[in-house]
Amino acid sequence: MKKSTAKAQWNKGLKNGNGEVSSGRGHFKASYTYASRFGDDTSATNPEELIGAANAGCFSMFLSALLEKANYEPETVNTTATVHLGEKDGGPHVMKIELDTEVSVAGIGEDEFQKLAQEAKEKCPISKALGAVPEITLTARLKK
Repeated sequence: MKKSTAKAQWNKGLKNGNGEVSSGRGHFKASYTYASRFGDDTSATNPEELIGAANAGCFSMFLSALLEKANYEPETVNTTATVHLGEKDGGPHVMKIELDTEVSVAGIGEDEFQKLAQEAKEKCPISKALGAVPEITLTARLKK
């Protein structure tokens, strides 16, 4: 079984505090604050951006694998994940994730492409792990 780790440290109270998240291998490190999560501070990240990055990365790799398995050679799979944080049961909750992908791959028809994109959305491990999210949508376009 493959294991991956990440670390987080939070300092002080919720609204006056700050923290840092990092990958276990040390390739990624970022700060986060209350204001970067719930306010307008764009100088730091937040957990929802990290969820979006994980979902977009996993989906892109999975779609690439499905395209190869179907004998297509993808050039690029560019995916943006927009994570919507709302409120549910009196607290913050990820309410929706929008995946928007543009793929450059030769020779595939639109119907087959859409079928493989939907399969990637449903079967990538991160999408599966995000099963508590009420809605995950997908817009998939072939790059012309």
